[in-house]
Amino acid sequence: MRKSNQGAKGEAPSPARLRCAIYTRKSTEEGLEQEFNSLDAQREAAEAFIQSQRREGWIALPSSMMMAASPARTWTAGSEEVAPGGRSA
Repeated sequence: MRKSNQGAKGEAPSPARLRCAIYTRKSTEEGLEQEFNSLDAQREAAEAFIQSQRREGWIALPSSMMMAASPARTWTAGSEEVAPGGRSA
C-alpha cells in the first residue's frame, strides 16, 4: 500500500523542501569596512525573499563564505577552487 502525501485531515500535500544557497558579491573592497555593507544588505534581501516563500518549502542554507574584490579573482568553495563563471579551475 502506498502512503499518501496528504495529512490526516485531507490537507494538501506539503511542498518539497528547496534548499537555497545565497550568493552575494561585491566587485571592489570599497565600503567593506563598514559595520553593515552591501554584502549584508544583499544577504538580508535574499533571506527575506526566501522567508516569503517558506510555504513553498524554501529554506535558506547557512552562510559559509563571502567573496569580495575583483570579478576575475578565483575563490575557493569548500576544497574545490572555482574560477569566475562557476568553472572549476
